[in-house]
Formats: sequence, C-alpha cells, structure tokens
Amino acid sequence: MDKFVVLFTMKGCPYCEELKTKLNEQNLDFIERDIHEHEDEYEIFTQVTENEYVPAFMVIEDDEFKPSSKLFAPDRDFNSLDEGVEIIRKELLT
Repeated sequence: MDKFVVLFTMKGCPYCEELKTKLNEQNLDFIERDIHEHEDEYEIFTQVTENEYVPAFMVIEDDEFKPSSKLFAPDRDFNSLDEGVEIIRKELLT
C-alpha cells in the first residue's frame, strides 16, 4: 500500500514556499500542483472542502482493494504550517 501527498500551491504564495521548504527539510515527499495549472483538480478540492486557501493538500492511499483520499485545508484542518507538516508526517508514516 502506497501513500502520497498532493500539495496545492500558487505561484508567489510565501506560505506555499515555506511549507514546501519545511517538507523538504523533513524529507517528506509530495507532488506539487499549481492551482492555476491544475484548475479542474483544485476546483473539485475546493468544492469538497468548502475552502479556497493555499497551501492545501490531500493524502492519497493507493490500496489495491480500497483506495482513499483525505483532504486537508488551512483554517479548516490546520492552523499553522507546522501543524500541516505534522499531519503529513503522521499520515505518511502510519
């Protein structure tokens, strides 16, 4: 079973850059998706989370029998970048 993180970011967003730096410092892998280049994906994400803030992310668990996704949005699921990093770390390591 594999897990991976999709990180929604926006060019020029200092919070997005800081979160990417923090994840790289902890060797936590992620797939980056710019919200303007992947508008369709991000639109679905914002509809489900009812939140348009970035950086936001989802953790996808690729289980052959039961794939699943968990969606995390700022000010809804985490209030600081450190909390976001901790969520990602726990999700990937469990």
